Amino acid sequence: MEYGLNSALPIYAGGLGVLAGDYLKAAKDLNAPIIGIGILWNQDYTEQFIGQDGRPYDMYPNYEFSSVENTGIEVTLRVRGANVTCKVHKIDKYENNTLYLLDTNFPGSPHGWMTNRLYGGVEQDRIAAEMILGIGGVRALRALGIDIDIYHFNEGHAVFASIELIREKMQQDKMSFHEAWKSTQKEVVFTTHTPVEAGNEIWGHDLLQHMEAYNGLTYEQMREIGDDPFNMTIAALRTADMANAVSKLHGQTARCMWGNVFETAPIISITNGIHVNTWQDKRIRNAFEKGEDLWEPHMQCKKELNDFVKHHTGTTLNPDSLVIGFARRVAPYKRSELIFRNTDIIDPLLREGKLQLVFSGKAHPRDSMGKEIIQKLVEMDRKYPDTVVFLENYNMEIAKLMIKGCDVWLNNPMRPMEASGTSGMKAAVNGVLNLSVVDGWVAEGLQHGISGWLLCSICKNELLTKNQDEYDLHRLYQVLIAEVVPTYYKDKQKWQNMMRASIDMAHYQFSSHRMLREYYDVMYQKTAQNQTKHIRPHAFVSSAPEYVEQPNQFQ
Repeated sequence: MEYGLNSALPIYAGGLGVLAGDYLKAAKDLNAPIIGIGILWNQDYTEQFIGQDGRPYDMYPNYEFSSVENTGIEVTLRVRGANVTCKVHKIDKYENNTLYLLDTNFPGSPHGWMTNRLYGGVEQDRIAAEMILGIGGVRALRALGIDIDIYHFNEGHAVFASIELIREKMQQDKMSFHEAWKSTQKEVVFTTHTPVEAGNEIWGHDLLQHMEAYNGLTYEQMREIGDDPFNMTIAALRTADMANAVSKLHGQTARCMWGNVFETAPIISITNGIHVNTWQDKRIRNAFEKGEDLWEPHMQCKKELNDFVKHHTGTTLNPDSLVIGFARRVAPYKRSELIFRNTDIIDPLLREGKLQLVFSGKAHPRDSMGKEIIQKLVEMDRKYPDTVVFLENYNMEIAKLMIKGCDVWLNNPMRPMEASGTSGMKAAVNGVLNLSVVDGWVAEGLQHGISGWLLCSICKNELLTKNQDEYDLHRLYQVLIAEVVPTYYKDKQKWQNMMRASIDMAHYQFSSHRMLREYYDVMYQKTAQNQTKHIRPHAFVSSAPEYVEQPNQFQ
């Protein structure tokens, strides 16, 4: 549903979209035959600013997408009693493999509402967009003449593509429903990201029938695929050959979540990764590769962040004082404001200037709790005007400044709700040290006191405790005061050694290059073995290693 390739192409909401964009960039680097299918959203996700009352408000400007090329191809599908025409655009200008974007928001179209806002509108808007992504996406591939062997669904939003593939086989190849379903399974792999059942989309069958999402199938057939009500994740698991979670810990969570659902694909773990060339500062990379001092390029990055903060907020941060950053989608489980919950402890550090905090992030437009969290952060910004900053309207450019210019990256979600997390990976490849709970990717990389700091261990008792907030807050203050602050101010050599260890730990293990190779080795190749034909281009439907020299590396 979203791709974050560049802030100039604002068709993404957060980490899921940036992950998809990074994947297409890795495919370009490695000459892998992968293309992307998505939607050209007319009004982005949201532009989110802070009002005088400290509360965020949303704006939805209409964008002109000059970097997007119209292919001249159009496809149609039935949505809610109408034949809907979708234009097919392509984008390949951001060092990415080709991304095809479907669009109903063009002059003369009565269906612009279907691709107007990412994750916006009511249920009918969401289903219409998902039908365009899935059904329209498959039809776009047919119209473009691109022969596909494997369809990779990034989240359950794309599952209507399976329904279209099944319909094709039943109508064109005269297969029975179960034959078409089994044949489709040999073409599909699925990545699940959401670690809580409530976060997985469920639609009533009456609504799906009203929207014509059955696409030629019957109620009995759709119920067999996705249950009643229709669960998009279950449907994806049942129409895929293999599925994966996005970290090893998330794999355990996902298998527990879906273990009682019958006839689903096995769920393995392939940990997310970032496109290092996009997110790692070139000065940091050069110093790391040459074994040179990392502190000077880090301070240059820090100055660039401080200059941005000064220009946009008027706050002058002290370049010699410790800066901790926290930037991501604002949701209650991520606990953005946790560090402020005991003012007796945090207040002296902020008043004395030993600690500076920089926050950024957007809440979903309809997430009142997320917006309340932002309001609390803005209150802290106003209470500590010299040492706390909230940067409004978070985007990829702000993210780049923060993951390069902070000294420490704070990560304290409720376990086990962070499926992977990628912002900490981006910080790590820049020598910005993670201060984190053990969840998602962190369990596979960080070593306490060597390449970052951990607030907890992998412990079932901790995962089940009702006092996780209290425990994590205590550990956060304990590690911050006893280890992070003294190391920064009194042992710069150890700090720089940890910066180097952080980069060394993350620059390949948590790269999109490693991730893509793992998808090929563990999922794509094995799924292709179930087919009678050789691998051709793969469609990724969404949602520093050496470059490959051989053009047939992934053929």
